[in-house]
Amino acid sequence: MSTTADEYAPIRDAWQAAWPAALAHWSRFVQLHEPAWCTTAAEEKREHLSGSFAMIRLVDHSIVISLRQVKEAGLERFAAEILAHEIGHHVYCPADLTDNARLLARIRAGLPTKETFAPMISNLYSDLLINDRLQRSAGLNIAGVYRQLGADAKTESQLWMLYLRIYEGLWNLPKGELVRGEADARLEHDARLGARLIRSYARDWIQGAGRFAALCLPYLIADDEKGLLRVFVLLGDTRCAGSGGFPDGLAEIEDGELFPIHPSEDPDLTGLDIPLEEVQGDGDGGSSGRTPSALSGRKTAKNFRQPFEYAEVLKAAGVDLDVREITARYYRELALPHLIPFPVKHLPQAADPLPEGLDLWDIDTPLERMDWFGTLLSGPNPIPGVTTRQRLYGESPSGDPATRPFNLYLGIDCSGSMGDPASKLSYPVLAGAIIALSALRAGSRVKVVLSGEPGKTISTDGFVRTQSVVLRTLASYLGTGYSFGIHRLAETFADEKVRRHPAHILIVSDNDIFSMLEQKGDDRLGWDVALESIKRCGGGGTYVLQLPQAVMSDKWPQAVRANLDRMKSDGWAVSLVDSMEELVAFARQFSKTNYTPARR
Repeated sequence: MSTTADEYAPIRDAWQAAWPAALAHWSRFVQLHEPAWCTTAAEEKREHLSGSFAMIRLVDHSIVISLRQVKEAGLERFAAEILAHEIGHHVYCPADLTDNARLLARIRAGLPTKETFAPMISNLYSDLLINDRLQRSAGLNIAGVYRQLGADAKTESQLWMLYLRIYEGLWNLPKGELVRGEADARLEHDARLGARLIRSYARDWIQGAGRFAALCLPYLIADDEKGLLRVFVLLGDTRCAGSGGFPDGLAEIEDGELFPIHPSEDPDLTGLDIPLEEVQGDGDGGSSGRTPSALSGRKTAKNFRQPFEYAEVLKAAGVDLDVREITARYYRELALPHLIPFPVKHLPQAADPLPEGLDLWDIDTPLERMDWFGTLLSGPNPIPGVTTRQRLYGESPSGDPATRPFNLYLGIDCSGSMGDPASKLSYPVLAGAIIALSALRAGSRVKVVLSGEPGKTISTDGFVRTQSVVLRTLASYLGTGYSFGIHRLAETFADEKVRRHPAHILIVSDNDIFSMLEQKGDDRLGWDVALESIKRCGGGGTYVLQLPQAVMSDKWPQAVRANLDRMKSDGWAVSLVDSMEELVAFARQFSKTNYTPARR
């Protein structure tokens, strides 16, 4: 055992002994594994602990304690208090990845211009909730921890004074017991409101989060930002709580999340009978800019965050993924409620699988299809895509009818007129995600092609089954050219072999596609490429075009109708939408519209 470990052995033994009692302060049924004990800076770095003497990780339900920093701060005698506090973050607030992100979203809404401080304010709010319960109900000396932490603390921070004055109010401590310096009348009033808020929303802390943030906002604005970080760095035990995980359910904005009211306007806290119209203003944000739906008694219509807002909430929660991966997950979450049965080809006769030879297995193929016996025969060390094998199956006819899902070729206009799906909700991408996920669910393969011609294109490597690859490609952005490059179809459907796997072609664009169809590529018109492709794909094709009513009524309607008629005569189904928002409804009705029995 090293000299450093020997130095901290008595502290570790005492804290290990206090661990079962700390769990019991919440419930004898709580099960968490013992904390990771760090005694050196290297061990803290390995556990990603920085600044604070303790932290939690929600993704693996872990607690990390720096015994080195505990000793430096003089907190050795507070094992039960600190351990029970960290356990409280796991079982009470924020408890899990999703509620942590929901909490941060509401805190951000209450901190206009200071959203970057949301993790810190969220940490203070959850600490207040947990500590008040432990001090009053468990009989722990949480106040002693703050006496020790505040003994040498500077009091220039107004937020720090507010925070400690709330504790003094909650626990009926003499003024100045925890906080040094003089508090003005406004701070005293806000501290009383803060204490009342913590007690009132202890059982519904999500609803109180935005109010607490609004209470803290003026003090955040008044304080020096660098000074704030120095004062509160030791308390940042949830700053990286969401690292390594990915919460679900954040695309939708919850009722009561936006425009949180200040606690002084909350009748539940003030006891004043404030008319709703005074709080709500004119009903659209009002003169006060707040619309507290929780007070109105009306359920607001569903609303969704923009992709960049979704990414900011995840960033605050500690999610460390690149913007395209986050964008892909955003559109997946929006698409899931709209998934539809993907169209299938009806066959007169079903076939039972008949084992034949072996073929190469690659990472795009489901793992359960790998033939391990055949793989090991190819070599002792399985190498994906090199020595891995899958069993090939033929067909043994039976007398029952069968269905076979079409593959999907999804071509989306990604020209300059289409916005970046990572910044603003893109309805073509959302509609594409709905249909692509439906196809994958049905067992189809999907090829996504984003095209802005003349310019660039990006696509999946052929028809794939991997959901993450499909969504990540959809979430990409080009912003070049003026339309989908219809000539790109030749790259996929020039080969006669594609007839073995019938595919449906779906092109999402606008009226600029007509110009592209008139262009030549490899000495062939776009019309000719489109006609050849729909003949070879085996599953039909659909154009989904945004053609506003103004275009159809005022601008060259005869030319447009002639082009639409030509598309239909070539074998394409054509669906028109007045706005991009209507693409979602189209996606939901895709099967019914294009695959009625008469079209099979």
